[in-house]
Order: sequence, then structure tokens, then C-alpha cells
Amino acid sequence: MANTKQAKKRIRRNANREAINGARVSRIRTFIKAAESALESGKKDEAAKALQEAQPELARGVARGVVHKNTAARKFSRLSKRLASLG
Repeated sequence: MANTKQAKKRIRRNANREAINGARVSRIRTFIKAAESALESGKKDEAAKALQEAQPELARGVARGVVHKNTAARKFSRLSKRLASLG
């Protein structure tokens, strides 16, 4: 258990940040899942629109520090590749 005032404040702050960051990651996952389901349906225009909506969310996650830059780049690259393969 925390003894100092500073340590107690840090525990409160960490709990608050964890809730915020968890919500951010969840939101990103939701957008990615929407893009993946659109790709699986085979509708290219719908998948392209979903991918265009997911890309800024990934970029925002990188800017906020909840997703690593390379992870976001990899996810977007793979989704783009699948979109291109729809033909």
C-alpha cells in the first residue's frame, strides 16, 4: 500500500489514465473489426469506406501513445492489402 501522499495520488492518476486508454484502444479495435467485417463481406466500396474511417483512429492512437507506431502501420498495411486483393 502507498505510504506517501505522492504515491497515493499516482495510484489515483494511474487508475484514471487506465480507464481512458482502455476506452481508446477499445474504440480503435471497433473500427478495425468494422473494416475487417466489410472486407470479409466482399463489398469493395463499403470496405474502402470502413478502412478510411479506421485509419485516422489508428493514427490518433499512435499520437496518444496507446498503440505503437509500427503496430498501427502493420495493421493498416494488411487491411489495405486485403482491400486491394478484392479487385
